[in-house]
Amino acid sequence: MDKLLITGGTRLTGEARISGAKNAALPILCAALLTREPVTFTNVPQLQDIRTLLALIAQMGVKIDRDEAAGTVTLDAGELNNPVAPYERVKTMRASILVLGPLVARCGEARVSLPGGCAIGARPVDQHIKGLQAMGAQVKVEHGDIHAEVTRLKGARLFTDMVTVTGTENLMMAACLADGETVIENAAREPEVVDLAKCLMAMGARISGAGTDVIRVQGVDALHGATHQIMPDRIETGTYLCAAAATGGDIRLTGTSSAYLDIVVDKLLDAGCEIDVERDEIRLRAPKRLKAVSLRTAPYPAFPTDMQAQFMAINCVAEGTAVIRETIFENRFMHAVELQRLGADIRIDGNTAVVTGVARLDGATVMATDLRASASLVVAGLVAEGETLIERIYHLDRGYEHLEQKLSALGAQVRRQA
Repeated sequence: MDKLLITGGTRLTGEARISGAKNAALPILCAALLTREPVTFTNVPQLQDIRTLLALIAQMGVKIDRDEAAGTVTLDAGELNNPVAPYERVKTMRASILVLGPLVARCGEARVSLPGGCAIGARPVDQHIKGLQAMGAQVKVEHGDIHAEVTRLKGARLFTDMVTVTGTENLMMAACLADGETVIENAAREPEVVDLAKCLMAMGARISGAGTDVIRVQGVDALHGATHQIMPDRIETGTYLCAAAATGGDIRLTGTSSAYLDIVVDKLLDAGCEIDVERDEIRLRAPKRLKAVSLRTAPYPAFPTDMQAQFMAINCVAEGTAVIRETIFENRFMHAVELQRLGADIRIDGNTAVVTGVARLDGATVMATDLRASASLVVAGLVAEGETLIERIYHLDRGYEHLEQKLSALGAQVRRQA
């Protein structure tokens, strides 16, 4: 199992290009299941989660033409004949649940195993099931599988009990081929939801309200082929900004936008960084030592839970004390114990972490517990004195394209070990 060896203490400088967004690409690739015509996607990142999803839909009968070097994928679901997502394909990735809505809408039937993924807390799929049932599907959960059947979905008024990104995406895709109008209330507002809606509309869907908490979908008889460019990864962008901030660096990120990162940028400004924003570039210049910044995670447009771990890492070496409150996932402080192994001063009380900055961190062997926890350990390792060895970095490969190469280009001493 691969490990990452980081020799800390190097100030990050230079330029890096941000990849396409994993959290946008996964649902958008699933959207191709809704049409018989080929759909082409560009700016698709080279990630393990993408490979897992493509393998999943390939066994359904979807033809795949991928050019990894160019970042393009063309999917042809014209001969889709096996609307099944078995456990062995979905156990490592929760986003596999996103095939459920398109399969039910297109095929009238789906059997999808309950998904796995990062162990960061309960992420129930009951909202997905409840929505499909309201649209007329018969849904049973048996032997670890979700089995849904319907002659044709019917438009309905849906209210999710909690804000759920994948739930919103699944129901929005299903509604595209339903009879009549579907209204999704308490919908997720994340930029990735908006990007999915743009893709679906390019395929002929009739959607309004994406980016607000009420999304309206007028069902159509069929969708057609299209070409869509995946949005830049805002979490990858934020992670590199944090890495530069922790090391007192000066970096320029290209192929990205600050439009989806307002609160992250504001927190980095509060920490003492200088940030210049252009149309598709962000430049960050960090002080020698950051100021501690407190935060509270919440659904978009509030502070993203996927950036909480990275900010915990920079607070570990900042001046002062920060209070971090995690309101999305109950198990998302597992990285705190690993950061303590590097010398961090962190106290956990339920969903609250109190982080007091220390003068320095010391390299040690640590273990990644989930995707964003892995990123926090990388940030901490870059600033720690000596060598930090991060084990179980397969989590990183799920969500960060060419991490070692990009960090090395910024001057970091990073090496992958088998």
